[in-house]
Amino acid sequence: MIYNIFIDGEAGTTGLKVASRLASHPHVHVLHLDAAVRKDMSARLDMMAKADVAILCLPDAAAIDVAKAASTMDVCLIDASTAHRTNPDWAYGFAEMDAEQRHALASSKRISNPGCYPTGLIALLRPLINSGIIPPDADITVPAVSGYSGGGNAMIAMHEAGDLAPHLAYATDLAHKHVPEMQLYAGLDKAPLFMPSVGNFYAGMLVHLPLHAHQFSTPPTASSLYNLLRDWYADSALVAMGADRANDLGGQTSMAADSLAGQNNMELFVFANKDESQFWLTARLDNLGKGASGAAVQNMNIALGIAEDTALV
Repeated sequence: MIYNIFIDGEAGTTGLKVASRLASHPHVHVLHLDAAVRKDMSARLDMMAKADVAILCLPDAAAIDVAKAASTMDVCLIDASTAHRTNPDWAYGFAEMDAEQRHALASSKRISNPGCYPTGLIALLRPLINSGIIPPDADITVPAVSGYSGGGNAMIAMHEAGDLAPHLAYATDLAHKHVPEMQLYAGLDKAPLFMPSVGNFYAGMLVHLPLHAHQFSTPPTASSLYNLLRDWYADSALVAMGADRANDLGGQTSMAADSLAGQNNMELFVFANKDESQFWLTARLDNLGKGASGAAVQNMNIALGIAEDTALV
């Protein structure tokens, strides 16, 4: 069976990546609007009426507007913006989050695609909180770095003009828009201290979770944390450990942020110091892949009842 898919915002960074992934998808046909009417609400709604799934690759305000306009339509909406991520009426599109999430996505007509940074943090922290070894009231710090494509067309243009610094920190007001979904879906009682930054590379990211042994209900070992995460994602096609054991870089001498650029999977790592009083957990992914367009295609597959890794591996 062939399904009709409409990408609202197909000319943007995420929209182009979604279209690229769907080009090789055996079960979908992508509907296109003429460039002259891509911002015309009536034309977009007409296209949604013909679609089985519409993927919204829009700024937050525009995504809210089109979701309201399409509120009575039966089309499945997948919103790649931040707008609906903490809205209980929208299923959160991180399928690997827990055992029930795939069912929630398969049965929902409104799906919010996760943010790239939250995808990494939730993958690392939610299993620890749900397993009871980290309390929900823990003080959590999240240093992270992303490729400059995460800043959209404006930051890409800065790079092309030679105006982008080799490495820059931002969101120093501690009010990054990803923090609410990090807190909600990781299972925290209070907001994590999020420290994002951008490197001078196109795509890829590292999301770090530093922890002290005293933060755990029972002090773990690096191996026990590795095994917990490995078992949590054992049935996942797109999330796995990046090495065969804890304290291992998977045969590499360092951890490059862009190693998964262009891919749709996520790798997890666990490190500890010699006496295991400090732990360093890391998620590595492509901010445009598993952190955006790849996740949107995965969620589309789940919503349509297709194998979730179709066109992604």
